[in-house]
Amino acid sequence: MHIAKVIGTVTLSRVHPTLSGGRLKMVVPQSLANLAGDRGEDADPLVAWDDLGAGFGSMIALSESGEAAAAFYPDEKPVDAYTAAILDDIDINKSQVHQLKT
Repeated sequence: MHIAKVIGTVTLSRVHPTLSGGRLKMVVPQSLANLAGDRGEDADPLVAWDDLGAGFGSMIALSESGEAAAAFYPDEKPVDAYTAAILDDIDINKSQVHQLKT
């Protein structure tokens, strides 16, 4: 599981029937340095299924790959990334981040 930031919404003209009830969000996975505010976003954006209502700028817990699809078992959804939680607060100890870099 990763932490990611919502940077947009994906709009489709047609949608697979199993995807009704949620939205596709464009998200950027965050590194520890990103979360500590040491540098800007450096990961490639990806599309995640969201049925929790994450908004622009929200920080989310992101499940990927088979772990993302497992959340819907026994139903099947064609997803590769899933919003598992909306994070209200992230507490990073910047001194520990600095020690990890050295």
